[in-house]
Amino acid sequence: MTIKNVIFDMDGVLIDSEPFWAEAQISILARYGINITDDDCEKYTRGVRVDELAVIWIDMFHLDITPAALKEEIIQTVCLRITAEGKPMAGLYELLDFLKSKQIQLALATSSNRQVIQAVFDKLKLWDYFPIQCTAADEELAKPHPAVYLSAVKKLAASVRECVIIEDSVTGLIAAKAANIRTFIVNPNHNNDRFAIADKRVATLNDVLAILKSEL
Repeated sequence: MTIKNVIFDMDGVLIDSEPFWAEAQISILARYGINITDDDCEKYTRGVRVDELAVIWIDMFHLDITPAALKEEIIQTVCLRITAEGKPMAGLYELLDFLKSKQIQLALATSSNRQVIQAVFDKLKLWDYFPIQCTAADEELAKPHPAVYLSAVKKLAASVRECVIIEDSVTGLIAAKAANIRTFIVNPNHNNDRFAIADKRVATLNDVLAILKSEL
């Protein structure tokens, strides 16, 4: 199998932002008298598009707030944290530079909207690495539907057989495999059975780099 394209998820793959998303949800819901935990965020909303994330909490706790308002509160909070404290995942630039040296095309396919993409790309200076940026916010259906990944493949003018996806969440993994694309899970808990359908399961992007160096 020839690898010509690598498609990256963003939150938890390019940037260590998943704690920001969890903290935003926890702190904002606390203002409405609702107590949730990191584990609740992991279980119910990790990898989920933010508009759908807002609906999940509103429906679960019968909150007296519109999904649009809750969504905006969460996005603003997350973007502020990214701008102030965002850090790349370990091994990110080494992996990106290696792929560029091998003339591998790169694309982004994230559940986050373009406001969050801009915050991340500005903070980490990623614009030159990713000429193609796809967001599930532009799709009718979000992850775990494969639409955003199929859009990335189309923009790359590639076949799914020539692509690899790098993901960190169960929701994203389901989307990637539904697109019939080889998928690497990068997660400290990669050996968890919920990631069993991944083609490769590793702890860090440095591990992805080691694999791809042996294949390219």
